[in-house]
Amino acid sequence: MSKNIRLICTAAALVPLTILAAACGSSTTTSTPSSTSASSSGKTISETGSTLLFPLFGAWQTAYSSVNTSVTVTSGATGSGTGITDAAEGLVNIGASDAYLSSSDLATYPGLLNIPLTVAALMVNYNVPGIKTPLNLNGTVLADIYTGKITSWNNSAIAALNPGVTLPNLKIVTLHRADSSGSTFLFTSYLNAQDPSAWPSSNIGTTITWPSVPGALAETGSGGMVSGCGSTKGCIAYIGISYLSKTTAAGLGEASLANKAGKYVQPTTSTISAALSSFPTAPASGGEPLINSSSASGYPIINYEYAIVKKTQPSAAEATAVKAFLNWILTTGDTSTYLSSVNFEPLPSATQSVSKALVSSISS
Repeated sequence: MSKNIRLICTAAALVPLTILAAACGSSTTTSTPSSTSASSSGKTISETGSTLLFPLFGAWQTAYSSVNTSVTVTSGATGSGTGITDAAEGLVNIGASDAYLSSSDLATYPGLLNIPLTVAALMVNYNVPGIKTPLNLNGTVLADIYTGKITSWNNSAIAALNPGVTLPNLKIVTLHRADSSGSTFLFTSYLNAQDPSAWPSSNIGTTITWPSVPGALAETGSGGMVSGCGSTKGCIAYIGISYLSKTTAAGLGEASLANKAGKYVQPTTSTISAALSSFPTAPASGGEPLINSSSASGYPIINYEYAIVKKTQPSAAEATAVKAFLNWILTTGDTSTYLSSVNFEPLPSATQSVSKALVSSISS
């Protein structure tokens, strides 16, 4: 019998899902199914949503369709929110997220699972002509930029973090995501962790009320952030590390961000690994924040990428297919073969064990 298994990839805020649903935007889906799989059995696993995850899911899509020729895998980037609410309501099998569901969400929807899949990071990029070395920025300065207190690149607060750098008298143009976005959740979490007085916890989420700043631009998707910043001198933007090659091609600078120890670092294999080592193994529930590492050499904005799955699937066949795909991601898919090209890092072995246990609990 033909079955259709939808995997929705989206970014979820740590807020009630009813609020998330109301905040969701939409965009166009791009799918590239395997013609071999399509002709084999009619089974379909479709993935869409988070633009940060989209490049990696594209690689997983191609590889899994080759390994399992009885399944068609499609992928697309559509924006955030819908997948999580659909998973909660039983309309889809899996939703993928840049942020885990909060304890209150899980209490409201006790049938959902948080399953860490891999490790990502968030960059802060800018378009400031003439600056050749990475600029140092911290949460306080970034919060002041995004609230409109700092409006020029030669502001004394930025200069104090960058001694010896000649900063231009250039207006800062802040870019933020127009769509509901896990990147927004990660960025605002960092601002709050570094300076709660400058950025309150009430303004953390995938969709927030941005301060009114003259000239601020709202962009859709990670790709929109890259192109918008690339065409706007003076811009500043937060962009997922899977778009590093695109930010480089666009000529954007990448900031060194202050971590909890006050050291300025960029996201690399070593700084992401150092940050991970400072956090405990993900709990049995799978959900764990990884912002503002205490490691002196750790990068401060990293996160697990999650599959949000309803523990009870509609049928045994669907449960088996979902488990097989997730187990492939957690083993073959979470290796340098797939991660290197998008600058992601594999799960720590202990967290991978947590994820496998969560996957094994899926049933019909």
